Amino acid sequence: MVGQGVLRECLLDGEVERVLAIVRSATGQPHEKLQELVHENFFDFSAIGSKLSGYDACFFCLGVSSAGMSEVDYQRVTYDITLAAAKTLVERNAAMTFIYVSGAGTDSTGRGRTMWARVKGRTENALLELPFQHAYMFRPAFIQPRHGITSKTRSYRVLYAVLGPLIPMLRALFPKSVTTTEEVGRAMLAVAKHGAPKPVLESVDIIALAGRR
Repeated sequence: MVGQGVLRECLLDGEVERVLAIVRSATGQPHEKLQELVHENFFDFSAIGSKLSGYDACFFCLGVSSAGMSEVDYQRVTYDITLAAAKTLVERNAAMTFIYVSGAGTDSTGRGRTMWARVKGRTENALLELPFQHAYMFRPAFIQPRHGITSKTRSYRVLYAVLGPLIPMLRALFPKSVTTTEEVGRAMLAVAKHGAPKPVLESVDIIALAGRR
């Protein structure tokens, strides 16, 4: 869902020259700036490494719900895939800005009681140790999908359908915790272009970077 949002903002931004989307299956979305690279094995990007040079930023938005997953399985998707991509990219783009979509409540110690939070925390810490020119961890809280964007996770689609009429009220009551896919995408682009004052960005920081008035 976040990936769809940042892709939309990239394609609308006149300063973005080209976008490479690494996908397991082609979406067929037509745009002159967009190239899709189909790659099935997300645990190993070495086969396409030669095609990943020359990019200024990576927006890493892949993720799954931890519901019903063991820590081993959740770490395999959340940590292993992310680091496989990041290590391949940093070897070829040392000047790259790497932006990772984490989540509000992530445990930076990597040892807390909440499984998903500690796995995300270990992932963030490992990324920050890699020699990218810049790396930023985005920790959005509630994200409202905009412009027809939907989550691929069924439980999230149900949640958004139920909460849809209440989102304006939630946004009014918790303005620092409710963002949109549009705002997250704009904030990611702003950080890629101009940087940010700290590596870990919470929801309130994301909103500020997106330029909400």
